Amino acid sequence: MELIKQPWPWYVAGPLIGLIVPALLIAGNKAFGISSSLRHICAACIPANIAFFKYDWKKESWNLFFVAGIVLGAFITVIFLSNNEPVNLNPETIADLQALGIRSFDELMPEDIFNWSNVSRPIGWVFFLMGGFLVGFGTRYAGGCTSGHSILGLSTLQWPSLVATMCFMAGGFAMTHLFLPYLLKLL
Repeated sequence: MELIKQPWPWYVAGPLIGLIVPALLIAGNKAFGISSSLRHICAACIPANIAFFKYDWKKESWNLFFVAGIVLGAFITVIFLSNNEPVNLNPETIADLQALGIRSFDELMPEDIFNWSNVSRPIGWVFFLMGGFLVGFGTRYAGGCTSGHSILGLSTLQWPSLVATMCFMAGGFAMTHLFLPYLLKLL
């Protein structure tokens, strides 16, 4: 039991995640991706006459069960498998984050940024709403999420997935090194 309570190294977790792609393809010619599940939920629940949501979402209902399994797995992990210890971050990462002004490392997400009290301040809206909007817009614009492009798309040698993954990485680097230091000064 102690083995599954510890973070797994990348060279174990990465290949296990990567094996999901061929398993889904072999099991039923299914494509791995998470963002499409939101489209399926909207198609099932929104009775609007929107062309984007007019398709047979029931053929893709397996994806909803897959996402429900992720949510259930996260719930089980938090309730039964948490070891209540701080995440073991690399000392260089901690030094870099402290140089940006982030002080707390008790949680996986620093409280200085991800804090509900920040919602009452204008900069909190930037982190919560604008960040969510940009992720949603980017996912739709790119035609899929990071898991769909970077795991499935690259493994099936799709050119658009390579371009999308490079853009995801460039956006992450830009946010970390250009925008985040400026936004942290506003907190």
